[in-house]
Amino acid sequence: MVRSRDNSRPPEGGTHNFMIKAILMDFNGVVIDDEPIQLSIFREMLADEGIEVSDEAYYSRLGMDDKTFAASILEEAGKPADIDRVLELTAMKTKKWRESIESAVPLFPDVENFIRKMSVEFALGLVSMSKREEIDFVLEKLGLTECFSAIVSAEDVRKCKPDPECYRRGFELVDLYRISRGHLPMTHDECLVIEDSPPGVVAGRRADLQVLGVANTVSDDKLRTAGARWVAERLDDWFPASIRQAFSAKV
Repeated sequence: MVRSRDNSRPPEGGTHNFMIKAILMDFNGVVIDDEPIQLSIFREMLADEGIEVSDEAYYSRLGMDDKTFAASILEEAGKPADIDRVLELTAMKTKKWRESIESAVPLFPDVENFIRKMSVEFALGLVSMSKREEIDFVLEKLGLTECFSAIVSAEDVRKCKPDPECYRRGFELVDLYRISRGHLPMTHDECLVIEDSPPGVVAGRRADLQVLGVANTVSDDKLRTAGARWVAERLDDWFPASIRQAFSAKV
């Protein structure tokens, strides 16, 4: 269900025509419903060191990759956050995460259907602060790898969301994919970001891209405040035609 009105303003300087040609999707909190799983794993691991990871501590760090998250939590608790310790924690987290979803990947309702129907009409990319091995594990397990023409993971960027580096890279890769298939280069207005967190929305907007928020992790008000043009409760309520109508315009 769509939960907010158009939150955009026409640009200064007359009319402009554009049509959505590509979509960049976040992974955790948009495709896979695993934020509670990751919180539980980090909470269990760090409890052994006397560190309590509260809901607030975890969700205030949305948009961070695992290394940045672990270092931040350790430093806040006054514990050593050297790279060897951080890498040990993140490797253990990935192992436990994989074990927890091995038998059943916790996808959001009908998101697989959404991905498949959108991939017919648009070039799709994934932009995530997750490790590439985690992204590949899920996509390969579900047979969704071929739906995505570009993937940006934590290993591909130096800065976490809300920095726009990841979405600038995602835009570049999906645009190059389209060009390699004979299409003209895109404008930034022609690429849509789908995000569930305020830092992700801010990253998309700072990359000069439109954003559809999905209220899986935080409230629709927080997503709108961060800059989402529209907010949805379920992605599968959207179809290619509704994406074009909502985000493609003459303004």
